[in-house]
Amino acid sequence: MLEKVVIANRGEIALRILRACRELGIRTVAVHSTVDRELKHVRLADETVCIGPPPAADSYLNMPAIISAAEVTDAVAIHPGYGFLSENADFAERVEQSGFIFIGPRPDTIRLMGDKVSAIRAMKEAGVPCVPGSDGPLGDDDQENLRIAHQIGYPIIIKAAGGGGGRGMRVVHSEAALLTTLDLTRSEANAAFGNPTVYMEKYLDHPRHVEIQVLADTHGHAIHLGERDCSMQRRHQKVIEEAPAPGVSTEQRRRIGQLCVEACQRIGYRGAGTFEFLYQDGEFYFIEMNTRVQVEHPVTELITGVDIVREQLRIAAGEPLGYRQDQIRIHGHALECRLNAEDPDTFAPSPGTITQYHPPGGPGLRVDSHLYNGYRVPPNYDSMIGKLIAHGETRAVAIARMRNALAELVIEGIKTNAPLHRRILSDARFIAGGTDIHYLERQLLEAH
Repeated sequence: MLEKVVIANRGEIALRILRACRELGIRTVAVHSTVDRELKHVRLADETVCIGPPPAADSYLNMPAIISAAEVTDAVAIHPGYGFLSENADFAERVEQSGFIFIGPRPDTIRLMGDKVSAIRAMKEAGVPCVPGSDGPLGDDDQENLRIAHQIGYPIIIKAAGGGGGRGMRVVHSEAALLTTLDLTRSEANAAFGNPTVYMEKYLDHPRHVEIQVLADTHGHAIHLGERDCSMQRRHQKVIEEAPAPGVSTEQRRRIGQLCVEACQRIGYRGAGTFEFLYQDGEFYFIEMNTRVQVEHPVTELITGVDIVREQLRIAAGEPLGYRQDQIRIHGHALECRLNAEDPDTFAPSPGTITQYHPPGGPGLRVDSHLYNGYRVPPNYDSMIGKLIAHGETRAVAIARMRNALAELVIEGIKTNAPLHRRILSDARFIAGGTDIHYLERQLLEAH
């Protein structure tokens, strides 16, 4: 097993990694910015290294500082968590070239799946269903681009090849708007991702966002852990996730899961990963792969009993997967509510000091959060401050337990989006299950 791991992240995911390391007897190194000295995982880690000032570019995105922290503490591996450098192929490469283990996929795999055009091409070759599209990057020939769009059929969506997190995409409803929108998306993609390459896909008007969790070791074995529904979104950012996805049958799960497993084996995947799909009218359409642990991994852990972060660490140590596919069973239903430090009406960030914090409890409830009384939420990073995860024998029981959790939760000193979650958990359409990715946006517009 790995002797010592650098946790190259912050907040709840850093604490989650630390807990998994402790269970396996792995010593931990917490790297942190100057504003994060009081984070819970920093207080609990075996060793700590300050890697820079508050701006992420000078700390959590500072590759030399993180690798230096591994060197001075004699660590053997680096876990990037999610966000920051977790899907940066250059970072993974520099980590391995420096003699450390990168707890994630190989650099070439991250590059392959990080570029949406090459990822779609690889998935088509592996037999994974994809959204009808341009089958590659769009060139500078206006007439050819108009022809491709006509062949796909409007509405279409233009996407940045290097995009992610809901950025770098624009919907086009008519031929008259295509060329102007194409130029605009290219400019935005170049500014945001340093890559002007864009491609085109059919725009599905009422899809759900359903994703498949996979694990693959270095011995050629891979498994899937079923699916999650992440359709409750605002501005392409997930708000509530659940597993399994309402309305997806056991046979559909088996079929699409097996295709993802075969794709992992085909591309030589290593570690935890997620295949993201749009799901409409009973069909799956691949959109991208996240080559890291997901924010919403706890719902899958609760319905399968598999500790995904623990498996990441074991895989990085060269051990074979601890499970066979025929050992994976789905038990009950789980929901996750992302808690953000933000105004529930305007969604403006709400940093500040936690004056009162009382996490909820009860059967089937898990709280992943780094909060404590007196902790100061800084304004420098993503606003997520924790996650409530509820599990029950049925979806109705999981919803009831989540309502109890939201009623018990106390966070004072800052504003949070807990009131939004309470509204969603009382929404008749959400309770019925199967809402599409546009549903929450429509509800918010109607409410204002």
